[in-house]
Amino acid sequence: QVQVVESGGGLVQPGGSLRLSCAASGNFFSIGDMGWYRQKSGNQRELVATITSSGNTNYVDSVKGRFTISRDNAKNTVALQMNSLKPEDTAVYYCKAIVALTTPSRQYQYWGQGTQVTVSS
Repeated sequence: QVQVVESGGGLVQPGGSLRLSCAASGNFFSIGDMGWYRQKSGNQRELVATITSSGNTNYVDSVKGRFTISRDNAKNTVALQMNSLKPEDTAVYYCKAIVALTTPSRQYQYWGQGTQVTVSS
């Protein structure tokens, strides 16, 4: 069984910073891409940032230059440093991990439970 757990959400003023963390645990062969997604009230879940196991990153345009995704392969963790936060960043943020359970060719996606980020004065 694989578990993905996020932490680090909260309330922050516009212009402030937050750091989200996510850890994957359990029995598996390897972890591939990891990423952060968010779901604003009344909207569909959207990609925020992803990172491959080799460190290649991808960001949605609205967060480029403000958010930084990083990972520690040895600890099976991924983080999202969010700076210069705006009210429109308010959402529930979800971590996703692509996990190979037994062999590299059989991969499954696992989601965390989500963490609320609220940007408001």
